[in-house]
Formats: sequence, structure tokens, C-alpha cells
Amino acid sequence: MLRKLLFWSFAVVFPLPLILTYEFVATEPDLLKFYVFLGLIAYTWWLLSIVLSVRPAWLHRFVGLPAIYGLHGALGVLAIAAVYVHSDNSYSPSHLARILGDWGFYGALAVLCYSMFFMSGWFVDRSRLLLKVKGLLETVLRRQLSVWIHRLNLVIVAMIWLHAHLLVRVNQYFAFMMLFDLYTVTALGIYVWKKWIAPDTYLMGTVTSNETRGGATRRVSVGLDSKAATLRPGDFFFLSFEGSSSASREWHPFSVTDDNQKTLAFTIRQHGDFTRRLDNVEVGTRVRLEGPFGRFESIIQGRHREAPLVLVGMGAGVAPLLSLAAAHHTTRKIHLLWAVRSPEDAYYRDVIEEYQAASGNRMQATISVGRFRREDLANTLSAEAVAKGAFFIVGPNPAVLANQRLLRRIGVSARRIHQERLTM
Repeated sequence: MLRKLLFWSFAVVFPLPLILTYEFVATEPDLLKFYVFLGLIAYTWWLLSIVLSVRPAWLHRFVGLPAIYGLHGALGVLAIAAVYVHSDNSYSPSHLARILGDWGFYGALAVLCYSMFFMSGWFVDRSRLLLKVKGLLETVLRRQLSVWIHRLNLVIVAMIWLHAHLLVRVNQYFAFMMLFDLYTVTALGIYVWKKWIAPDTYLMGTVTSNETRGGATRRVSVGLDSKAATLRPGDFFFLSFEGSSSASREWHPFSVTDDNQKTLAFTIRQHGDFTRRLDNVEVGTRVRLEGPFGRFESIIQGRHREAPLVLVGMGAGVAPLLSLAAAHHTTRKIHLLWAVRSPEDAYYRDVIEEYQAASGNRMQATISVGRFRREDLANTLSAEAVAKGAFFIVGPNPAVLANQRLLRRIGVSARRIHQERLTM
């Protein structure tokens, strides 16, 4: 909690050098300065959002990707609010500056609305109607379009940067403009380095197998050129498939299914426009891997060794949970609950049985055809697990939220529930 508080407080500190510099050099009335401050806060928050979008590995290990994405989204919303007040109470004699400011605002608003509906899950995961509407629209709007729409933030930053340079009330102060440009160049430089230069330093591997599992799932194995030394149980990578035979060169997150650091196995449900084309990924296809990411193992290491681990997976969401089971089935009490659509989708039953047999009665598993209901959880979980266990839930967003609610209703504390949603 302290780490997340420090992380979120950085958003408050980040604009301060610009604000204090302008306060020191500017001679405008205080009210006008206030509206300029709002514009500066919004601009720096957009820059910070761009930096967060590259998923800094060190920051991920500090607070986790969910916290990074949470602040990324919150900054977008708060920046729009600040810009609205700024633009509604400011005036510039430069016609071009006004146009650029307005275009930047409406462009940012459009990107925010699109992201909140298609990418965040803030609304659609809590409404079946909106989820159906999203599914219908996604048959027309492919994920590649979402990626490029998100990159419009760079165009918006460029427009706001030029907008500021055209304003006499700010461009007359050399020291302030130097700091303003330093903010911009640093943020965009980090983005360019991470997106177009750093991939050459990522792990590389080759697809060694691509097999069907169940009705609509594939197991893709990638042999690495070098060992993934920092991989921990429960982690996931962002993958980019190279070559003309691949489904897409865009980055997509997938969880590792076991604890092998040399050959990584990914269990992927074919649901979206990208994953449906995974059949096209041939053995021998080269793969870039960004990561690993994940917080499950660090959470487990912070729990008492006798506290039970309850792993709740829906469909392909069992993948990272199996890697946790592989690492801990001989040393910790584990109860794995796996909900599948049909009996043929229980494609890891034999692996689970192997872990159980080797666990010395420490591990048990419950496989359900269909989602777990409240009475299922209440009857299946032991009193010790409900009172002391650490719960890890992985699956589609709506299913994760539903299971969180069910666990809370049977008495599981919210602070002991940890989740990973199969949407990024």
C-alpha cells in the first residue's frame, strides 16, 4: 500500500518544477497564472501517461502493472478535466494557438472515450449489454486500429507543445521554455527508445510447437535463445511474432504455463481478432518477448508458509496458476479451482493430477464445467482457506469480477484476493 501511495503521489510532484518556474518568472495576474498552471498540469500528466505506457520493468516490480495502468488511465481523465477548465477560461491572440489547443483537447477527449470503452474495461466488464456492443464493434474495429488510435497521443502532445510555443505569455520566458522542452524531449525520448530501440535488447526465441487444446485454445511453446533468468512463477510476457506467417507483429500479453526458464509454454484462448489467427503461427517463427511481468510470486513470498494458496482459474486463465502450482505444490497447501466451458477443455487434467500425486497431499484440485457458484465455493473451500488463504484469480474480466464478489460474500477478505485479468 505504501508503495502505491508513493507511486500515485509522484503524479502530484511531477508538474511542480514547471509550475514553480513559471510562478517565479511570470508577471501575469494570479488568476491567469492559475489557468496556465492547469494547462501545465494537464500537459505534464499526458507526458507522464506516455512514459507509463511503455511499462518500465523496474516500476512494474515496484508496484505492478495494474497500478501502472490504473494511474495511466486516471491521468488521462484528470488531464481532460484540467484542460477543460484551462481552455474555458483562457484566451490567446494567436489564432493558430487557439486552433491547436482546441484540436488537442478534442483529440484527447476522443482517445479517452475510445480507450475507456474498448481498452480499459471500466464500463463494459460491468454491463452485459455494453460487453455485447463492444464485441459487435470489435468485428469491425480491429486491435491494430486501437493501437494506432492510442498513438494519437503523440500527435496531441505535438500540437500542445506548438500551442505553448505560440503563446506570448509563456514563450517570452527562456528558462521556463527550456524546462518545458526538456520535459517533452525526455518523455518522448523514453517512448521512442522503448518502442523502437529497446526491442532489440529483448529476449528472442523460436516457436517450437503450436498445438490445439480443447475447443478453442492453443498451447504455443517458445524455445528461448537464452535463459529467462528473471522469470518467476505466475509471470507473463508481451509477445511479438515476426515474419510473414505470423498473426501480428503487435505486442500481446500471455501468461507462462509452467516454470521452465528455457522453453516457455503459453496457453492462449482464441477469442480476439489476433488470437483467432494464431493457427497461422508456424513452427520456426521468431518471437520477441518483453518481460517478464507479474506480482503473484512476490505476494506469495510475503505470506506465511502455512497459509493456504487458493488458485481460481477460468479457462485459459489456469496458465499462470499452473506455474504457481508447479513451483509450490510440494511446499505449500494449494487448492486449485478451474472452471471450463466443456469437459474437453479440461486439457491440463493430467498435469494437475501429476502435481497432486507429487504433493504429499498438500495440493487438491476442483474442476468445474461452468462457472463456480457461491454455494460451490462455500462447500468446496475449507474454513482455513476462507479465513487465512491467499486467493489468486485469473480469467476474463467479467468472470474475475464475478468471482471476487462471490469470495467476498463467503467471508474472504478483499486484501487477500489478488487477480489478473486476461485483457490489457
